[in-house]
Amino acid sequence: MAHFVIEPEVAGGLGARTVLDRSRHPPVVQKLHYEFDGWLGDVLLESFPAFIVTQEAQQALIEDGVTGVRFDDVEVSLSATFQETRPGAALPRFVWLRPEGEPGRDDIAVARDGRLVLSQRALDIVQALGLSQARVDPFTK
Repeated sequence: MAHFVIEPEVAGGLGARTVLDRSRHPPVVQKLHYEFDGWLGDVLLESFPAFIVTQEAQQALIEDGVTGVRFDDVEVSLSATFQETRPGAALPRFVWLRPEGEPGRDDIAVARDGRLVLSQRALDIVQALGLSQARVDPFTK
């Protein structure tokens, strides 16, 4: 099965309440707070070194039985910039996508450089739900 390196939309950044272990590279996120500055609508987002997906995408990935991932809670907030430029905008519920697989073998993994790797199957799922802003390149080991 083909695998791809995905560089998702960056719709914000790590919020002030994110807890990181910076003794390793890439840093290990222990608690994730994602603060939105904007959002163009993709179901998969990034703020290095973390990824989030909409709850709808989480459910679709689980229902399809993808391997190499677990999900966790994420705290989401809106920056002053987001509130000024998109007053009254509502976001869907997001969850923390925590890749644990082996790149090139599992459906979801992280390459050594911290980039997300998805199988064709996982990519098809998120693309069907909305992934127009992401860069997608073939993955080679």
